[in-house]
Amino acid sequence: MYTTEHHELLRSSVRDFAEKEIKPVARELDKKEQFSLALTRKIGEMGLLGMTVPEEFGGQGMDYLSYVIAVEELARVDGSQAATLAAHNSLGTGPLALFGSKEQKEKYLPSLCTGEALWAFGLTEPEAGSDSRGTKTTAQLENGEWTINGSKIFITNGATEITAGVTVQAVTGSNNGTKEYSTIIVEKGTPGFEASEMHGKLCWRASNTAQLYFDHCRVPEGNLLGKRGNGSKIMLQTLDSGRLSIAAMGLGLAQGAFEMALQYAKERKQFGKALTQFQAISFKLADMATKIELARNLLYKACWLKDNHKPFGKEAAMAKLYCSEIAKEVADDAVQIHGGYGLMEEYDIERFYRDQRILQIGEGTSEIQRIVISRHIGC
Repeated sequence: MYTTEHHELLRSSVRDFAEKEIKPVARELDKKEQFSLALTRKIGEMGLLGMTVPEEFGGQGMDYLSYVIAVEELARVDGSQAATLAAHNSLGTGPLALFGSKEQKEKYLPSLCTGEALWAFGLTEPEAGSDSRGTKTTAQLENGEWTINGSKIFITNGATEITAGVTVQAVTGSNNGTKEYSTIIVEKGTPGFEASEMHGKLCWRASNTAQLYFDHCRVPEGNLLGKRGNGSKIMLQTLDSGRLSIAAMGLGLAQGAFEMALQYAKERKQFGKALTQFQAISFKLADMATKIELARNLLYKACWLKDNHKPFGKEAAMAKLYCSEIAKEVADDAVQIHGGYGLMEEYDIERFYRDQRILQIGEGTSEIQRIVISRHIGC
């Protein structure tokens, strides 16, 4: 209903790439906790970095549904590579393209659309997760420069060798006790700015996750992204769109887990019959397929609303909530169908089971999504 021939051709192209280029190395990259510069470059060469950025700034100028399908198809094979793509597009290039000045767009976006460079979005802090207004990082304007102090944590793409910079939300003042939040561009290599990789993760082990530190980090006044005091607005609008990409990751992961379970159930025999011939298994697979179909329709509807410039905040929260929750349910059932083999590293479903867990946390927990939805429906 929502896709065109163009969308399906894109799906086929990205799926073919994921199967041929990502799948053969995904397990090893996960095991080593290794970010792949080579794969990121190839993803960039395919035009998947900056998909919704206008062509005049080096992007593809595609609709949001095209981008969501690309994320979905990468997640069907590997959550880590999908995370790299999603964070760069939704959180990296997205705010720059939407709120940047013409000069900022011309300076940063072209290289971010090719795989030459990545960009990050610094929101989460050690004491500011779901409560984004708990931000403690500060930026003071003095003599034409912002002086930034503070730290960020769990920042995807924040410390790769090609990370060009980060957009930081900081407290830039207060009015009658109410904090003023703004977003500021900080380039890699700026004195006082350091980024370090985080390891020992349960999931997305082949994506880059970083801690960021700002110690009297000074950047020009012109590095302000958008208007001063509009930080929360920029952040919330960024997360509204970002929820769709996390939903796409849940949908793609569920699709991949379902396909693995179905194939395994056809091949595995017990009591002289394939597992698919047992009603307990066939019904489980039927439920998985139904959940995935419902998730896809909900997500694609939200994308259609966004692409047609209609309100989509409620539907984005619903899609993020439902797709991440069914990713958990489908991955769990897929492991159950695999039995003991589902607990072994040699079977990809083990990695999928781990990767799904972050989807109910990242870019707004399931609990936060329910708060968002309840407000939209008048509770």
